Amino acid sequence: MPPGLSDLTHSVKISSMPKLTISDVTHELVDLAITIGRGPDNTIVVNDQSISTHHAQLLLEGDTYRLKDLNSTNGTRVNSKLVTEAVLRFDDRIRFGEAEALYESSEATRLKPLPIPEEISTQFTADSAAQSHFTSASLFRRQEEQNDMVRTGIMIGVGIALLVFFGSMIAVLMMHAPSL
Repeated sequence: MPPGLSDLTHSVKISSMPKLTISDVTHELVDLAITIGRGPDNTIVVNDQSISTHHAQLLLEGDTYRLKDLNSTNGTRVNSKLVTEAVLRFDDRIRFGEAEALYESSEATRLKPLPIPEEISTQFTADSAAQSHFTSASLFRRQEEQNDMVRTGIMIGVGIALLVFFGSMIAVLMMHAPSL
């Protein structure tokens, strides 16, 4: 442990106990001062070559921790921003060198994660294969093909009326055209 921190390592009780999850290992944060690094004298030891021997420290301030980089070789990032110090908030994503970490409340209720896009498309494909057509899914049911004869007759009548109208317009224009 870095010099001067030995007197700060007694446990403390705060209202919502935070935790730090690094590389799928969760650590309850209960000390006033916590060191993070590769060295065996750290409070949280992370065996990752991108992490310095004494990489960072967490100091309790009120109900949260202040993160301080200890002049590490590969730096410390909070939510993708390179920092030397930062006050942590729940759900902050921390990167010690190449190791990913998440700062969260131990009381946080974890919702079911969103499905992976491949699962969504697979599930959609399986559901849609059961239906041969989508007419039953529509709010407006399609009329059967035999009832379309009336609609077809109306469309033919409108088409003939338009042809007669355009033909008469051309005839009127031809009558008034100057003679050559």
